[in-house]
Amino acid sequence: MSASGTALVLGGGGPVGGAWMTGVLAGLTDAGIDLDRADVVIGTSAGAIYGSRLACGQPPRELYERLLAGDDRIDLDVTAAQTLRFLWAAMGSRDPERSIRRLGRAALAARTPPAAEMSAAVRELLRGATDWPARPLRIAAVDAVTGEVAAFDADAKVGLVDAVAASCAVPLVWPPVALVGRHWIDGGTRSTANLQLARGYGRVLAVVPIPNAVGPHPSAPRQAAELADDGAAVSLLCPDRTARRAMGRDMTANARVPAAARAGYAQATASAESVAEVWQA
Repeated sequence: MSASGTALVLGGGGPVGGAWMTGVLAGLTDAGIDLDRADVVIGTSAGAIYGSRLACGQPPRELYERLLAGDDRIDLDVTAAQTLRFLWAAMGSRDPERSIRRLGRAALAARTPPAAEMSAAVRELLRGATDWPARPLRIAAVDAVTGEVAAFDADAKVGLVDAVAASCAVPLVWPPVALVGRHWIDGGTRSTANLQLARGYGRVLAVVPIPNAVGPHPSAPRQAAELADDGAAVSLLCPDRTARRAMGRDMTANARVPAAARAGYAQATASAESVAEVWQA
């Protein structure tokens, strides 16, 4: 049976990557791309935050303008020591399974702020989008012990805030989130966007601020190609050269957020026609 339906996939990327992504969403919408046509929204990390807000009815233009105004600030205080420990764990093996388990062990052993602090920060960022919407929404997270990727949805018997917190639990920075008897870390640690969760849909629009995860894990372009091989029509948007310059290398640098958002908007405006060929065919 041929694939059918549409999936909107939103990847992770910290405050700066999330800003670029909201700019893309606003630019596509303003160019006439109807994102409400999505039969499912799939969010990972920052994409879980903005995907939840989008699925709950918050317009892309509103998300974009709030970032330009300095609102929805995400403060991630990542030290050099945390970065080094993250890289050591994620890149200490060329085997994807061993790599993700090393990272999970490091996350479980790390001293981090209280889980309640993270939950409060996520609740604030969701701006009222705290209940599962009627619109299908899937939130990706990674089991800290097994490395398995799971997608929480309204049937998962976990709250939306908890699911998004799990998807945003950056190892060594935020604590793993305990849900359904397991501990979960950032959904982007194994794949920055988890395009594999869109398998079975005929048309896929993926907005991915960071195409490659740290370590020996599949890139977004590779996952998009695999979906295309399965028969899906895929439009993958990653930052172009201008956007990468605007974003810089530090995805936690809030000073870069407005420029990153504007670069995403401009890129979306230029890409709208090609996106429409896939999304609105």
